[in-house]
Amino acid sequence: MSSDPAVRMEHLAKRFGRKRALDDVTLDVQQGSVFAILGPNGAGKSTALRLLLNLERPTSGAAELLGRESRRLTARDLLSIGYVCESQRIPEYMRVREYLAYCREFYPAWQDDDASSLVSTLQLPLDHRIRSLSRGVRAKVALASALAYRPRVLLLDEPFASFDVLVREQVTTSILECVPDTTVILVTHDLSDIETFATHVAYLDEGRLLFVEELETLLGRFRRVQVTFSDPPAPEVLPRRWISPEWSGAVARFVDTAFDSDPHLEQLQERLAPVTNITVEPMSLRSVFVALAGSQSRTSS
Repeated sequence: MSSDPAVRMEHLAKRFGRKRALDDVTLDVQQGSVFAILGPNGAGKSTALRLLLNLERPTSGAAELLGRESRRLTARDLLSIGYVCESQRIPEYMRVREYLAYCREFYPAWQDDDASSLVSTLQLPLDHRIRSLSRGVRAKVALASALAYRPRVLLLDEPFASFDVLVREQVTTSILECVPDTTVILVTHDLSDIETFATHVAYLDEGRLLFVEELETLLGRFRRVQVTFSDPPAPEVLPRRWISPEWSGAVARFVDTAFDSDPHLEQLQERLAPVTNITVEPMSLRSVFVALAGSQSRTSS
């Protein structure tokens, strides 16, 4: 497998009138990774995928897919790229069986065995017309049609939005079976799902890229801390790396965004005031996301 990134964005920006949808974003997505793009609504996540696929033209900067600049993608290039979005339109008059057969003709790499397996795993109703299907089942049909030709890059925009818990598990399993031959980039709000299989995360806020990090490293450096002081200090002396602070008398609660192995008790006593008790707890990805979103909201207000 080549060491070149599967996806590259270089100073990528997009404006819609006065609205800044994406602002000077630079990042690489390595081949074989499962890369989640996170952020609040309107952060620019879906815009980033559309720029990659040349569905939108950038205001400035450039994007590449599999070594080719996005604005120069050819029909041949698209045979190696899969895209599934929440609002994807597929021919409603077709039956599911007909639609899969229709897609099969476009992709030389289509695998009948993979398609049959996906039909079984996702429990697709082959003889039903697409117009009669629920939103969630339509999304499963779109996903099956994208996975069956084993794309080298798979772009997923809110892939879990219409699925219940069981279906999400089935979809996750189907996606994981493609890795590492397929590089997966997904935009989602379902953080509990991606925590089990994403390898990297990027966080966007108001079009700006705040960080790109391996998921394991991210979860390793965030901790929820509660401190009881014998003589509480002024709240404003808390270091900037401690976000989402809450005070209740002599008790302070905050999120440490750069936790390390140094004894926190000694750090707190040196920085603040005598401490009588301290607890440190790991955080889920959802908790990290909420803390970051809240911190950014307070900073911008």
